[in-house]
Amino acid sequence: MKNLIVITFVLISVISNAQTNYQQGMQKAFELWESGKSTEASNLFERIASAEQDNWLPYYYAAQINVTASFGEKNEEKLSAQLNKAQNLINNATAISKNNPELLVMQALLHTAWVAYDGATYGITLAPKVSEIYTKALQIAPKNPRVVYCKAEWDMGSARYFGQDTQPFCKDLESALELFANFKPETPFHPKWGKDRVETILQSCK
Repeated sequence: MKNLIVITFVLISVISNAQTNYQQGMQKAFELWESGKSTEASNLFERIASAEQDNWLPYYYAAQINVTASFGEKNEEKLSAQLNKAQNLINNATAISKNNPELLVMQALLHTAWVAYDGATYGITLAPKVSEIYTKALQIAPKNPRVVYCKAEWDMGSARYFGQDTQPFCKDLESALELFANFKPETPFHPKWGKDRVETILQSCK
């Protein structure tokens, strides 16, 4: 009985320490990211992912850093390296968490980065994929604010490209803003970004 208590105590200590290491690592990675050290943050997220093999979040954030850095990138070699790396990270995350709306949004954003770089080359093949991904994500998580907002922004961009009215999608952005007000991440490290962007885009609707 005494040995069982000791073993239980040791297991609890190990689990608690692992959780603490994970939390500290994630916090450090976010701090690096927020201070403009994106490469260091991405590398740390990847190291955390290698230790947390059943956790999709570190892969997700490492991918997000590479995807967001690709918007506006003019060097095709650098763009390709970033997005190929991000794709591998998304693939790893998806292997852990299938049909995850947050990962679907990140996949759609990755394709969007290619379209933004060269719409004539990549738009024909990737634009339908982006629309398909957002439709799937919306079916899975209709109350996820990032799904609603990112789909609306994509739809607005598509409408603008074809010279169509973007006003109908402003209602979707308003819905996304309401969803952000009531959205509670599963953990402190789950995605919660996007509200500021929605507020900015809504200014163009007025």
